Amino acid sequence: MHYHQALAEEIRTSAARLLAEDVGPGDMTAQLIPESQWAKAQVITREAAVLCGVAWVDELYRRLDSRVVLTWLGADGDALEANQAFLELEGPARSLLTGERAALNLLQTLSATATCTRRYADMIADTGVRLLDTRKTLPGLRLAQKYAVTCGGGHNHRIGLYDAFLIKENHIASCGGIADAVKEARGIARDLPLEVEVETFEELEQALDAGADTIMLDNFSLADMREAVARTVGRATLEASGNVNETTLRNIADTGVDCISMGGLTKDIKAIDLSMRITHIEQR
Repeated sequence: MHYHQALAEEIRTSAARLLAEDVGPGDMTAQLIPESQWAKAQVITREAAVLCGVAWVDELYRRLDSRVVLTWLGADGDALEANQAFLELEGPARSLLTGERAALNLLQTLSATATCTRRYADMIADTGVRLLDTRKTLPGLRLAQKYAVTCGGGHNHRIGLYDAFLIKENHIASCGGIADAVKEARGIARDLPLEVEVETFEELEQALDAGADTIMLDNFSLADMREAVARTVGRATLEASGNVNETTLRNIADTGVDCISMGGLTKDIKAIDLSMRITHIEQR
C-alpha cells in the first residue's frame, strides 16, 4: 500500500481505536449534561510547541458526532506560542466533552514528536544534513509519529521491515559476511533501498565494494566519521547512528555525513501540555 494511503487508513483506524478505548459502551459522566445543551470550546497549549494531529482529531469528532464543527487556527507543522488557542469547537456539549481526552491524548503526543524534531532539526539546519527517525516508535503509532517527524522538519527512515533492507551485525553473521548478505538481498528485491550497518573501516570497505546504497556508521568516533566520509567520497550515502543527543548532534553533522538517525525523536518525547476549556453554553 502506498504511504499516503496507509496513513489515511491509519488515521481512520486509530480514531476509531481511541474512541473505543476511552468511551467504550458510553460516557457515563456526559449523561449529567442535558442533550439539548450546546457549547463552544477552545483548545490551548500551555507551552510553545509544533502542532501535529489535525486530521486525527477531525476524524475522531466526525466519528463521534458529525454535528461538532472544528475550526483550526493552525495547521500541522505550525509553531504555537504558550497559551495560544489553536482549535475552536462548537456542538453538543456532551460530544465535545466525550471526545476531549482522546483528542488531547493524540494531539499532545504527535505535537511532542513534531516539537522535539523541530528543536533538533533547527540545530543542524544550515549543514544540509538530514535528520532521520527510526523504528523506535510508540507501539501502535508508527505511521502517526513518522508523519509528525516530517511536520517537525525531519525525514523518515524506513517505515517498517518491509520497505527497505537494513543489514545489521546479526544478519551479516547469519549470511556469512557483508558481500554475501548484499548479494542475497539484491536477489530478493533489487529495487528496494539497501543499507548496511558497519562498526569498523574494514566493514565500511566491504559494504562499499558490495554496492550498498547507504552505510550506517554505528558508534563511530567523530574522527572516524570524518575518515569514513573521506574514504566514501560519494560512493554511498553515509548515515551516522548511536549516541546522538543534544550535545553531540551538531558535531556529528559537521563531520560531513549525509544523514543522522535519532531514536529519541519518537521514543523519548514529553507530552505537550494542552487543555480544552468551555467558552460558551446555551440551550437548543
